[in-house]
Amino acid sequence: MSRRRVVVTGLGAVTPIGIGLEALRSGIESCESGAGPITRFDHAEFAVHFAAEVKGFEPTKWVSPKEARHLDRFVQLGLAAADECVTDSGLDLKSIDPVRVGCVWASGIGGLEEIERTHKTSLEKGPRRINPFFIPKLMINAAAGQIAIRFGIRGVNYGVASACASGGHAIGLALRAVQHGDADVMICGGSEATVTALGIGGFCALRALSERNDEPRTASRPFTKDRDGFVVGEGAGGMVFEERESAKRRGARIYGEVLGVGMTDDAYDITAPVPEGGMAARAMGLAMEEGGVNPDEVDYINAHGTSTQLNDAMETRAIHAAFGPRAQKLLVSSTKSQIGHLLGASGAVEAVVTLLAIHSQVVPATINYVTPDPECDLDYVPNEPRKARIRRALSNSFGFGGHNVSVLFGEVG
Repeated sequence: MSRRRVVVTGLGAVTPIGIGLEALRSGIESCESGAGPITRFDHAEFAVHFAAEVKGFEPTKWVSPKEARHLDRFVQLGLAAADECVTDSGLDLKSIDPVRVGCVWASGIGGLEEIERTHKTSLEKGPRRINPFFIPKLMINAAAGQIAIRFGIRGVNYGVASACASGGHAIGLALRAVQHGDADVMICGGSEATVTALGIGGFCALRALSERNDEPRTASRPFTKDRDGFVVGEGAGGMVFEERESAKRRGARIYGEVLGVGMTDDAYDITAPVPEGGMAARAMGLAMEEGGVNPDEVDYINAHGTSTQLNDAMETRAIHAAFGPRAQKLLVSSTKSQIGHLLGASGAVEAVVTLLAIHSQVVPATINYVTPDPECDLDYVPNEPRKARIRRALSNSFGFGGHNVSVLFGEVG
């Protein structure tokens, strides 16, 4: 049976540079940084005092005050992004058979804020004071389940967790659901809210974070020689996938086509990537193979680009391995230089940015790019967005556990 073609008709975003799709678009194009001092907990004793927080988020704009109390922040952020992408798609989900609409939603860690809060309550007041909503609030599939409840959709539905590759996996699995006829419409994406004491403390212990406390807005420096770690961010990104011909028949605005996905694992180390990037390169190659395109037909890569020494050098080698001579002509940029590392939500938000780039034919910049690293020798679109012809683009996501995901998007003729 031939696979059905899949397009993206709705986008939504909640990010450290703005709430909503237009805020993300304008923030990316004006090279804003979402990093700043931590406001969500007392960080005086921590080595890192900044993060990329979502500012001014009021969950009661999307849910009632009572509902908000029953939802962890990562679910609140996810509902906001899902609501926007469904509205943006123009679909009336009530007019569609609910068993033909599904959701795959990602989070790398889930309800960490709720875990911390409940643990404190348990220690101070005893186990009988544990909130009965504790488990339903923290579980990684809570966002997918709450999205289903909100829209009354009854098709394939689950949560995905694969660390910082989670959002990419959610996209790939939603693609498969529509391709193979398990659903006609899929809501997919990811959300994360780990700007908490344990979240920041854990990554500090790993020595994974930038410690540029005096200059947080320029701390995320992907592919530069003086990069010293990533900046933790929070947020959510959502997309609506539809079967291509159905979307065209209803006159939908189409941001792009989901052409293929590649998924591999390093089987090497739980936190460090394989230095030569062989399996990351294979993920990119598999995405292109499924999409039926050769390396010369790809114009842009939204890189994983974490601003860590190991990842950026590995990803550069992987791109060389996957593209050969074409690598030197590719445009490559890291959205994390602006919004930080959204962990399990990063692949979803970066896919939204990639689709906006295809739709507008403007490549996002890698900001804070000052000192080139000889090991990172590609065109990283330094410091200013660039008008360019983008026919097809890859979005890369790599995660602890050795997970590699690459999603190929393209224009729709």
